[in-house]
Amino acid sequence: MSRFPGMLLLLALVAAVPVGSTAWAGRDGAVRIKDITAVQGVRANQLVGYGLVVGLNGTGDSLRNSPFTAQSLQSMLDQMGVNIRHANSRTRNIAAVLVTADLPPFAGAGSRIDVTVSSLGDATSLAGGSLVMTPLSGADAAIYAVAQGPVAVSGFSVQGRAESVSQNVPTTGRIPNGALVEREVAGALDDEATLVLELRNPDFSTAVRIADTINAFARERYGRRVAREQDLRSVSLQRPYNVSAARFLAEIGELYTDADSPARVVIDERTGTVVIGREVQIATVAVSHGNLTVRITEGANVSQPEPFSDGETVVVPETFVSVNQEGANLAIMGGTNLETLVRGLNMMGLKPTGIIAILQAIKTSGALQAELVVQ
Repeated sequence: MSRFPGMLLLLALVAAVPVGSTAWAGRDGAVRIKDITAVQGVRANQLVGYGLVVGLNGTGDSLRNSPFTAQSLQSMLDQMGVNIRHANSRTRNIAAVLVTADLPPFAGAGSRIDVTVSSLGDATSLAGGSLVMTPLSGADAAIYAVAQGPVAVSGFSVQGRAESVSQNVPTTGRIPNGALVEREVAGALDDEATLVLELRNPDFSTAVRIADTINAFARERYGRRVAREQDLRSVSLQRPYNVSAARFLAEIGELYTDADSPARVVIDERTGTVVIGREVQIATVAVSHGNLTVRITEGANVSQPEPFSDGETVVVPETFVSVNQEGANLAIMGGTNLETLVRGLNMMGLKPTGIIAILQAIKTSGALQAELVVQ
């Protein structure tokens, strides 16, 4: 009799778990909605700028071969009150670079972002250099951030008279938190009454399942339906007026649903890679695959005349041809799932090149019920 209160407590805890929460996480193939979708309009913006890296140990641009570096050096020193226009500068401690960065969504003024620095001239390495203050502009030519700081380079290059050693790319580096955001991107998420989720892998079935999962949760949480599938790529959401957009998207994103994927086989003939989707089906077919090897060897034989004759010694070419055929077996393949298909291919003892040839032949015969993508 003492076990009944504990059982009632367990049932009460199970009933208290909201629909679509971590209780759904144990299902095979269930994924969170925020892992397969993105909010329309919430994206990063690309920034770019032109700057100078100084402090290089003789590995910078040669000013004679990189005139833009010399012009940039003159302009920078002019702003600092130093005039070198009539001087013949030969420094190799400076390099012209292109600075790129991604401005995350909702990045406020004063926050920091990472930047990537890439050489534009004939500099051999950016190791040990520091980026001088560089404005970063967006596609609208407005300045959104300013970058500055020491450049971290993971590669190196060492060269002697007879040998050189290099690792990675020493002419590209990064500055962690090297840019300071000066301007915010216009727009606020709470101003939108209608939000749109975009599927990363568009599919009609997945869009319908997402809408059904959200509506099942919303009927218990908000008392009404809030989602509607628009097409294979997007699902429209009506945000409740008394809930912020951030909280609404956080609750929706933690729901679990089943993501569908088209039946697809992807093969890469250069590397021998074969990727077979879970929904791939194949009709019953008989497959024969054998390796035919033809070897041709060229040789030479010396032909000498008989003694005391007027003949000449000549070289006579000889050709040897051998033919060998291995493992020309006939196997029956077929099944309704991926496991059966893979088992059938493994039983034949095929290499990746043989699997690729068989899949292409099965697709040509019409027995492969999937899309074949050749890279």
